[in-house]
Amino acid sequence: MAPRSFLKMHGLGNDFVVFDARGDAFDPDADLVRRLADRRTGIGCDQLIVVDASAVATVRARFWNCDGEAVGACGNGSRAVAALVGGDASIETAGGLLTATALVGGASVDMGTPRFDWDAVPLAYAMDTLALPLAWGLLANPGAANVGNPHIVFFVADPDAIDLGVIGPEIEHDPVFPERINVGVAALPARDHMVLRVWERGAGLTRACGTGAVAAVAVAQRRGLADARVTVSLPGGDLVITRQDDGHLVMAGPAVIAFTGTVDLEDYR
Repeated sequence: MAPRSFLKMHGLGNDFVVFDARGDAFDPDADLVRRLADRRTGIGCDQLIVVDASAVATVRARFWNCDGEAVGACGNGSRAVAALVGGDASIETAGGLLTATALVGGASVDMGTPRFDWDAVPLAYAMDTLALPLAWGLLANPGAANVGNPHIVFFVADPDAIDLGVIGPEIEHDPVFPERINVGVAALPARDHMVLRVWERGAGLTRACGTGAVAAVAVAQRRGLADARVTVSLPGGDLVITRQDDGHLVMAGPAVIAFTGTVDLEDYR
């Protein structure tokens, strides 16, 4: 098998191994994804992305977390795909059809409208997703939303004071979330500024989570806590989330190529 080219990209430090398969089909299984994503013995990444040809959009993008699980959406990854394709583009994903525009050093992506119904998140049983009657230690009454993948968001005084590396996996795997869950802890020092940390299901703590930022802003706006345009400060840097008049949330921020290379996939099978 000939070596396959890849790109290493990142958005605010949330890093990806990207395979452009538009001219050469590529369908990795979970074990291969895990091996390539390993930071000691593989290329290393938070998520792996395959860009394919699409019959309904400019390209199709498929996303896997570093644990090998396929996921429907990845906000920072979608910006990476948009930056790679260039110009105005539509991106077919398992979480829906996205529209995007490449910018200097990044991209903006229309992430659509958030879904708040309990069975769309999904939850194991009916609850009010505006403030779930649930608690894990001092973290209580989160909001929930699906923005292509499932998120819950806790509003706290200081996100850095939460040991998210400990409580995150406990919440992620709670049986109340049948598809597991992404966990955000957020503070709003101002209506147009949010500070956010995210535990990503299947990836753990990352420098940034695009869908996490979109979900956190969606929940904050639903609670009347945030303006239509919010700058979200993550450990890796800032994203800007803007609610349009039609209710769609547009995410804008950096996405860059760190380096390119080739890999012999036979070494990872």
